Amino acid sequence: MAISRNQLVKELEPGLNALFGLEYKQYENQSAEIYTTESSDRAFEEEVMLSGFAQAQVKPEGSGVTYDNAQETFTARYTNETIALAFAITEEAIEDNLYDRLASRYTKALARSMAQTKQVKAVSPLNNGMPGGTFNSGDGVTLFNTAHTTIAGSFSNTLATAADLNETSLEQSLIDIAALTDERGLKIAAKGMKMIIPSALQFTAERLMASAGRVGTADNDVNAIKSMGMIPQGYSVNNFLTDTDAFFIITDVPNGMKHFERTPLTTKMEGDFDTGNVRYKARERYVFGVSDPRGIFGSPGA
Repeated sequence: MAISRNQLVKELEPGLNALFGLEYKQYENQSAEIYTTESSDRAFEEEVMLSGFAQAQVKPEGSGVTYDNAQETFTARYTNETIALAFAITEEAIEDNLYDRLASRYTKALARSMAQTKQVKAVSPLNNGMPGGTFNSGDGVTLFNTAHTTIAGSFSNTLATAADLNETSLEQSLIDIAALTDERGLKIAAKGMKMIIPSALQFTAERLMASAGRVGTADNDVNAIKSMGMIPQGYSVNNFLTDTDAFFIITDVPNGMKHFERTPLTTKMEGDFDTGNVRYKARERYVFGVSDPRGIFGSPGA
């Protein structure tokens, strides 16, 4: 359905002084704080988790060496989605108004809609990845889970007891990250690099990470998180997170949260011969997901 003059009555009046409602500021590319972006050249991408080997065994004198088998444990699939939106303006609406007063404003609104849709989709794994949620990692359980199955047993990338963001829960999260193991149960040298939080927690995060002393105490204790240089990249606010007390920590484990871009944002404009309407379209293809769940740690809050 095209935008007609009936929908834009005021814009046709000579006394109109200003138009508003389409030029709000917007939150910029906040997903870049969470994801590593790679290009895609197919309908879907797959990344396979390899197990490596277990600990080496003692070889008794005169006996044969122990052999181990490396294997594939699970596959993370990224299926690209096509995201598109369009609008049309009647020929008469264009004739009766200035082009830059109508079409250019709505093309900006179209770009804004596309950008915000991308940010909402980017945080969907975080918003829906807690136990009981709908987003699963490649191993078949929710992204944040205490029972990510491995050959050697399991690992956890969420707190054993959900907790709000405070000194205790943040320190426990960093301890749990340092205790992560690989698919064969070998310890990996993982650490938290950056915290992702909703806007409601930005003041709490600033106190926890910037104060020289412990938060909320009269003691002369040092703030260990700050003095030890934990979470070196600080925190980043994401305004599209839906849980106001959830917090997340991006780790330095490679191949964690990934964004594949199949087709970058393109825009097209064309006129319709029969109606004279002018149509504007924006389109792009991408997907957000996770390969190794060890790349992120999260808590849903208490």
